[in-house]
Amino acid sequence: MAAFVVYTVVVIEMYFWFWMVNAVAFGLIIGSFLNVFIYRFHTGKSLAGSSHCLSCAKPLRWYELVPVVSYVALRGKCKGCGSRIPSRYVWVELATAVLFGVLVWTVSDMWLWPLLLFLIAVLLVVTVYDMYHLIIPDSLVVVLTGIAVVHQGYAFYTEAIALDDVLWSLVAGVASFGFFAALWWYSAGRWLGFGDAKLAFPLGILVGGGSAFSVIVLAFWVGTLISLSIIAWQSVRVRGQSHLRFLPTRLTIKSEVPFAPFLIIGFILVYFFGVDVLTLTSYVM
Repeated sequence: MAAFVVYTVVVIEMYFWFWMVNAVAFGLIIGSFLNVFIYRFHTGKSLAGSSHCLSCAKPLRWYELVPVVSYVALRGKCKGCGSRIPSRYVWVELATAVLFGVLVWTVSDMWLWPLLLFLIAVLLVVTVYDMYHLIIPDSLVVVLTGIAVVHQGYAFYTEAIALDDVLWSLVAGVASFGFFAALWWYSAGRWLGFGDAKLAFPLGILVGGGSAFSVIVLAFWVGTLISLSIIAWQSVRVRGQSHLRFLPTRLTIKSEVPFAPFLIIGFILVYFFGVDVLTLTSYVM
């Protein structure tokens, strides 16, 4: 009997790590594709075109396109002209791989995985696009809203949530939108953009109920912590660099900071890890 139990545990463990390893590997591949999509999004360029160096236009060969490995092997520089390859490419690949792994680790319903993988990919595109352009494209918000509707519809169909929960999720989305829209209106767009309010709508629907409050609070906490940490890091001027390489410009206390990345981090902490700010504050107090 004991041997059977041990065998069962080992099989389950191997099954879990099989999916985990595949999810991470798949994440690296998708992350590489997301880099191409982000670069060519709203530029009129086809996704079917071959990849090339942004400085010398040298076509990249297959061994120069292996996620993470090629960047490390090339030491972050083009083999042809020696120009530096933006580090955001490797960060997007790593973030995609990690988040895909987190999905497999935290979500037991495998039927929900494809939708959530798509969700993570869209959220990463929104994050990077907002960091570099300070804009959240409406088309991506529409896609996220569609994902949120399908997600809640699936949860209701499988009886994971009741009809009341679906309605409260809608209320959470509207309330999240209303909160950020009010801040945008009151500050005349100086505190944050209207795109942040639109982004909060599908995220509020996805987490639902009181969890939307945690997403909002965590977004401000994370935003403050990360922004101050980056400013402190830049003040050291490591190796003479004026700013971190994955940022488009140097960050100062007066800089216009993209808020979508912080909102998305707050969402990830709540959705995948079940973080509740009220529980956190009760521990602190």
